[in-house]
Amino acid sequence: MKNSALGIPLSLSEPARAAPPPTDDIFDKLAAGDAATLAKCISLMETGGPAADLIHRRICAKTGRAAVIGFTGAPGAGKSTLIDAYIAVLRGRGAKIAVAAVDPSSPVGGGAILGDRVRMRRHALDPDVFIRSVASRGHLGGLSESIHRVVDVMDAAGHDFIIVETVGTGQSEVEVAEIAEVCVVVNAPNMGDEVQAMKSGVLEIADILVVNKADLPLAQRTTKQLRDMLKLRRSRQDISILETVATKDTGIDALSGAIDGLLAKRTGDKQKSRQRRLRRLIAQTASRLMNDRMREFSGDAMDELMRKAATGEIGIAEAAAQALSLVRP
Repeated sequence: MKNSALGIPLSLSEPARAAPPPTDDIFDKLAAGDAATLAKCISLMETGGPAADLIHRRICAKTGRAAVIGFTGAPGAGKSTLIDAYIAVLRGRGAKIAVAAVDPSSPVGGGAILGDRVRMRRHALDPDVFIRSVASRGHLGGLSESIHRVVDVMDAAGHDFIIVETVGTGQSEVEVAEIAEVCVVVNAPNMGDEVQAMKSGVLEIADILVVNKADLPLAQRTTKQLRDMLKLRRSRQDISILETVATKDTGIDALSGAIDGLLAKRTGDKQKSRQRRLRRLIAQTASRLMNDRMREFSGDAMDELMRKAATGEIGIAEAAAQALSLVRP
């Protein structure tokens, strides 16, 4: 198997380029876990188009085996370092791991800024750890639009655990709950108003709360604040709050055990989790197709519709409903 360092292109300063249609042997190589083939398939998933659709159709029957773990939280909380330490525990058990680290997009070229990859150097040469930086390309929710397909490709390549790390932009990163079977929300003390970084939807999706950098001052205060905030949740107020020091591997065994416990309880929910991801993927694709159609559609009927909306004769919601009837095939 090729070195996992080949898991990303040498340069991500440019958006992914369209690749030739996949050949028949690409599916055999992917199933065998070939790193170069997996990297190529992920690039196709990010580019989209007929080749991506063909690959996704062919691999669907081979997905659904891997456990998908999501890590999210405020910037600077140490998500990447924590994941690096967690991977070490999984590798000690002989597990094969893939990581999709969703990085901010370059404002110039649109490619991923490889900050997360740099902080996972411990496993860069391990052939059983595949780490891929995925550009968010402006997609909201802390992930990328292609992440659903990327996870499926990693699953089809035979990985036991797939770890998804979000961008780390704060309160909007709730989409990871649509993908992961277990969501780990990471916080750290001394980050200003740390409670603000954890409120709203991000707190709601947490299956496990982690206070990383627990050797810093005020860590116990942060843990207490999170316990108090859990009382505001509508359900599942008894979730684990763990303290870790990822740089020293402190608390990582406890985190691994908590994740394993939740995965064991949710074995029967794996199919439901995959159905949620497929529903989300279909909805995103339909939205993009309809948006493209709407922008390209022209004619007297659309001009009249825009005139009515501009003059207030009809509201935007009504205009949108009528526009859908115009562009619908």
